[in-house]
Amino acid sequence: MEESSQEDVISLVNSIFQVSNFTKTEFSLEFRIEDLEFKSKFEELARTLEIMNYVCKLENVENNKYIIIQKLPVRKQRKWLKSTWIPRVLFGVVITFVMIDGYYRTEEFNTIAYIGDPLEMAVIYTLSLLGILGVHELGHLIASRYHKLSTTWPYFIPGIPIYGLVPTFGAIIQSKGLTINREILFDVAIAGPIAGLVIAIIVSLYGAYTLPIIESTDVQQFSEDGGNIMGLPFGNPLLFQGALSAFGKESQFVLYTPVLWASWIGFLITFLNLLPASQLDGGHMARTLLGAKWHKYATYGSLGILVLLGFWMFALLILALSSRNPSANPLDDISPLTRNRKIAYVGVICLAVLCAPLPVNLLA
Repeated sequence: MEESSQEDVISLVNSIFQVSNFTKTEFSLEFRIEDLEFKSKFEELARTLEIMNYVCKLENVENNKYIIIQKLPVRKQRKWLKSTWIPRVLFGVVITFVMIDGYYRTEEFNTIAYIGDPLEMAVIYTLSLLGILGVHELGHLIASRYHKLSTTWPYFIPGIPIYGLVPTFGAIIQSKGLTINREILFDVAIAGPIAGLVIAIIVSLYGAYTLPIIESTDVQQFSEDGGNIMGLPFGNPLLFQGALSAFGKESQFVLYTPVLWASWIGFLITFLNLLPASQLDGGHMARTLLGAKWHKYATYGSLGILVLLGFWMFALLILALSSRNPSANPLDDISPLTRNRKIAYVGVICLAVLCAPLPVNLLA
């Protein structure tokens, strides 16, 4: 580190905190502070130091609080993250795939009961599914902007729009800044699933309202004529069932129209994101509340839940993610969450249960 830069850093820390001890090492500057109210001060320091290309961390050593400052390592920014056209191209590809999926799903279901013009239904399906995913990512973006955290634009991941599979695997956003404390990590994590869930509930209600009533005799005749009704190997979430019950259609044959299918995917994505596992949104929330050690156990518990529900592929994916990046580490890992956020996390657990695709025999 350059001597002039070090002097600037030392002066900055002393202007913000009450420093009782200072140690200079080859690679870091260490300050023992005596401030009782340190959270907002540390946040101010971290933001200023990041601009100066330094990073600070708050640690608790033998009941003493230390701020450790190092030169911010040069991060190799991937060229594709800097590009503005890649997220646009991916979004265009996903829109195309979702439209194709919606068109052929509608054509298939129209052979059982007419649900609408394939092109019009494809548009409604695209708005429904990408509305859920887009608002989910928008929630993350708004929370990040609120906490002055720089991020990339959403990168939508194309899926497989044939064979009854999903046409998109969601989207990802990468942070370009440092997560300062637990509250920021919690707020950014919870904003996405909650925002997306609101749209998923609206879509499920619309899908249940427009769901055609199909007599069992028609279904039987369709099968006898050589038709193939593709069902789901998984159960329905309680919120999904609640939407059907709202229009008195919970006991009839459920045809997974494109709109209902979009809501089902939305509930599934919300459930997965709320699991307290690895780098998922729920994992970030659990990390802020449980700490690194118990968050690791929560990840293993989440894997067990996915296996019991039959989602082996998602369990393997999360296992791979957790082996590379076990958990997020805020710079200030000392300041606890507020009481309201702890209460909100209880609500998160309840929502995860309501969004889980429960086994069919359990709902029966």
